[in-house]
Amino acid sequence: MRLALSPQLHRIYTTTTTRQSTCRATHWSRSYGQPLHPVAHQQRSLATIPLASPLLMGPLPTICKRKQKLRTCRLAWPLIIPWLTASPVTTSFPVAAPFEQHDVDVIRHWLHRLWYECSHLVKEWLVEPLLTFRRFVHILLLLCPVALASPAMLFGSQVNKEETTGALWWYDFLANQMERAGPSFIKLAQWIASRTDLFPRGLCHRLSKLHSDVTAHSFDYTKVVLEETFGRRLDELFLELDPEPLGVGAIAQVYKARLHPDLILADEAMLADFCVDENVVTTDAVVVYDKHGKAVQIRTSVAIKVLHPKVKALVNRDLKIMACIAGLLTWIPSFHWLSLPQEVQVFGAMMRDQLDLRVEGQHLLRFNELFAGNPNVCFPRPYMYLTSEQVLVEEYEHGIPLSVFLKAAATAKRSGQSSGVFDKKIASIGLDTFLYMLIVYNFIHADLHPGNIMVRYYKPSAHHPVQMAWSKLMRQQLKDEGDQAVSRVRAATTDRALADTLQQLDDEGYVPQLVMIDTGLVNELNDKNRRNFLDLFMAIAQFDGYNAGRLMIERCQSPEHVINGELFALRMQRLILGLKENTFHLGTVRIGDLLSEVHDMVRTHHVKLEGDFINVVVGIMLLEGIGRQLDPDLDLFKNALPVLRKYSIQDGGKHTLQGMKDVQEQGVTTPHWIKVWIFLELRHWLTRTDREDEWLQMCDILCFNN
Repeated sequence: MRLALSPQLHRIYTTTTTRQSTCRATHWSRSYGQPLHPVAHQQRSLATIPLASPLLMGPLPTICKRKQKLRTCRLAWPLIIPWLTASPVTTSFPVAAPFEQHDVDVIRHWLHRLWYECSHLVKEWLVEPLLTFRRFVHILLLLCPVALASPAMLFGSQVNKEETTGALWWYDFLANQMERAGPSFIKLAQWIASRTDLFPRGLCHRLSKLHSDVTAHSFDYTKVVLEETFGRRLDELFLELDPEPLGVGAIAQVYKARLHPDLILADEAMLADFCVDENVVTTDAVVVYDKHGKAVQIRTSVAIKVLHPKVKALVNRDLKIMACIAGLLTWIPSFHWLSLPQEVQVFGAMMRDQLDLRVEGQHLLRFNELFAGNPNVCFPRPYMYLTSEQVLVEEYEHGIPLSVFLKAAATAKRSGQSSGVFDKKIASIGLDTFLYMLIVYNFIHADLHPGNIMVRYYKPSAHHPVQMAWSKLMRQQLKDEGDQAVSRVRAATTDRALADTLQQLDDEGYVPQLVMIDTGLVNELNDKNRRNFLDLFMAIAQFDGYNAGRLMIERCQSPEHVINGELFALRMQRLILGLKENTFHLGTVRIGDLLSEVHDMVRTHHVKLEGDFINVVVGIMLLEGIGRQLDPDLDLFKNALPVLRKYSIQDGGKHTLQGMKDVQEQGVTTPHWIKVWIFLELRHWLTRTDREDEWLQMCDILCFNN
């Protein structure tokens, strides 16, 4: 290296004489401060061509066929590979000290770094653009026929005021093509279905039925991912692992397994996560002994979620394509108010959260913490010690899909029979849970469709503190047969058998408990969006639609793009006044239909609202719609009353004791919640009196408009 880069020394020719060797050694010592030592060496012949290049670490040896024309070079330079002559001659000549190992390591490090940088540049600027372009061509071939068929929406008979039969056919065609386009576009279709404020209601209704018809990846891939994640063989990790997935989604698929107890006992912190109450015996509990010899009861049944192969790269390419298309559509004036590039960013953030399963694990931890004292709802416990970006391990919950109860309720309604014994309770629990997420915790499950809600059963006596203390004192164990109750319900094959089984469970003292899964998507309203929701909620409660419409325009993303804002406010006023006629019969008012009409008005007048705010409204519509199928008399405001009562008494009383007149908590003024609570309390009390007109006037006085 030094010979190659030296500005003074270009070539060195040595002879066999001692005098010339000594001169060369002296010259080397003066130039580089490192002496050359004479050593016995074989006769070699080579020519050195030093090149001052950062890519070459030493001079390149050139084999000399005609050695008589070149003097021999005998410097013992480690990077020069000498050519042995046919007749070696032993002599002594000066050599350089050998390279130190540290220098070799440094050179190797820089070579590896150079190779990594070059490969990274090639991948980012050559390979990835080519793959993205290929993906773009594939999507183009799928969606171009959809664009060419769009004129069909103008033909056909009129189905309603917005759609024709041609439009409905085109919606079906679009849904089928998006399903074929892959996971990103399936998720995009589901997201579009939730944005009824931006897209036609018929399109949203069709896309809402789109399911993730994705082919499951091979079990061999799952095996490789699990072994790489945990650093152990599969038989060391699990006692049982069903190779058939429980479910396959657009992003991942889920397996059922039983962990090996030795894996859990290897870590005390992990053991604490898997332990269950020793006084309550469950069907899937296993008794093991820790390193201190103490018997502990653990649950080994788990659900394992594994990402699909290459899904991350595929989603990132799709997001680049969507961003490009959104940017092009922005140049069309009629699309400008939609702010499509910003919507793509929101959708991209949502998708990237789902590509890291650790995020879903953190959400599960948060929900378990918030609802720890609520026996009516539960969330699977995640095992973060076993969770990575590609693998999520969580507690396996035995439950019955909510769709089973919805189907039974629809059948009973068609036959004129009464609803199931637990239907009203299930509807009330679901709506209460959502209201607690929204009002009290501001941490909202953003994907609460029937597929993500299950129902299980438990006996309150098995978990009552007094009963548990007594059993512990008497050294008795309580049996929680909730899993057996679920098995009994699953065994019912007919509607009549299902109704009889549920009635037996009710007679035996079982109560329903909702299990909410798939928490990869959550909403947390910021100050602005939470206040917007509160104003809309208060407008419905206080019948001030004009003020609500005006505030929605002022606080939307682009007020300058609103079309005829005064008419929008007047339409809101007319909508709310129609609600006022049913003040004492809000159980007959479908809040979902009301909010759906608000979305139609928002889309018509180009009032662009925040996505988080719309997601909350959609969540209310969805939960209220599910609840109405189970309980036709479900009243949103009646269910909101105990939640508001708890929130207002706890937080409002705390602020009052502190002498705070107008305290902002997360952007929402507590007295505003108190006013809504007071109004709902008065309405609830007035429904039990005969002086409706007189007390209505008092309500208007007490709950004045701001």
